[in-house]
Amino acid sequence: MENFTYDVVIVGGGAAGFFTAINLAEARPELKIVILEKSKAVLQKVRISGGGRCNVTHAEFDPRTLTTYYPRGEKELLGPFHKFMTGDTVAWFEERGVPLKIEEDGRMFPVTDSSQSIIDCLESEANRFNIEVKLSQNVVDFEAVDTGFQVNTATADYTTKRLVITAGSSKKIWQLLAKKGHSIVSPVPSLFTFNINEPELLALQGLSQLADVQLLDENLKPWLSQSGPVLVTHWGLSGPGILKLSAVAARELSACEYKFSIKVRWVDMHPEQLQEAFKKLRLDRAKQQLSNGNTLEMPKRLWNYLLERSGLDPKGLWSDQSNKKLEELSNTILGDTYTVNGKSTYKDEFVTAGGVALHEVNFKSFESRVISGLHLAGEVIDVDALTGGFNFQNAWTGGYLIAQGIATSL
Repeated sequence: MENFTYDVVIVGGGAAGFFTAINLAEARPELKIVILEKSKAVLQKVRISGGGRCNVTHAEFDPRTLTTYYPRGEKELLGPFHKFMTGDTVAWFEERGVPLKIEEDGRMFPVTDSSQSIIDCLESEANRFNIEVKLSQNVVDFEAVDTGFQVNTATADYTTKRLVITAGSSKKIWQLLAKKGHSIVSPVPSLFTFNINEPELLALQGLSQLADVQLLDENLKPWLSQSGPVLVTHWGLSGPGILKLSAVAARELSACEYKFSIKVRWVDMHPEQLQEAFKKLRLDRAKQQLSNGNTLEMPKRLWNYLLERSGLDPKGLWSDQSNKKLEELSNTILGDTYTVNGKSTYKDEFVTAGGVALHEVNFKSFESRVISGLHLAGEVIDVDALTGGFNFQNAWTGGYLIAQGIATSL
């Protein structure tokens, strides 16, 4: 068994691990730093994020507003975001030759549209500062000692003054941390799509519409709702609106084993407003078919589907529609209900809600309140976010503050 000695050992070769190592080495070039990665490649989540483009962060530049995108961690991240957040991330990468761009929905990607640009940047910086990266190093144990920590992998032992764990949602690492005294919030999936067995709906596969989706079951906090584009897939509903709701209600949906009901509000209008719009169409387009008289901002396929779902014939004339029929159409459009029977993982942005309990982390330096000298960042902590680059921003912020904390105290 080989023995190595370092100033800082970082467990986990992902975004938070590399960001910690690089910023620490830049502040303290004399420190000997190593990243231990259990697999045969680093930065794998960076590689697949955003369909291979890497959703680096999100164009939200107010710390308090930014925290609202974190179902778990909103309160705790306010202070850290005042020290390092979106603008700092953008500047950090641009200073290293990787400019970012903002898309219409606020997501930020490298101008190259390739995650390889981010990977190359992080690996290049790590090389520049002589940060060692060791692959296939699966940590099996660690222990606090007088000089810091003893870290054991299957093939080597490491002695270090400070230990940083950025191992993501690793059950083995959580079990290890629990043995050392940390409380682990039981992990459940976040960011997933809803399985719905409605053949007529599924026939609209590929269609997207801005909508509001609300949970109906009483045990699921019926006030929970989220707005955003809703995408019809061959298995049910997906898109940002669904993914956001799955994140906000991750624990509740897990508790009911992903069997629940939802209400979809396909347009943002009051019932009276929508009914009056329909009555006006009945006058203005009296001799037109319902299928051709849609003035709402929605795809024609969705409009015809909602007509039939309301019991109306798309070929029927506007002049033949009674007030009662128009009211039924309005009710369907504003309260379209479905039974959800299961979930599908959104693989590109797979996130887990759970991890080290928030009250056991000092968010000024992301140091453990249970084990002095141990720092934690990224998904290993019970912090998770909505889709759109927010989980990476949490990783960059945590890594940066750990680096500053160690640089000034070691």
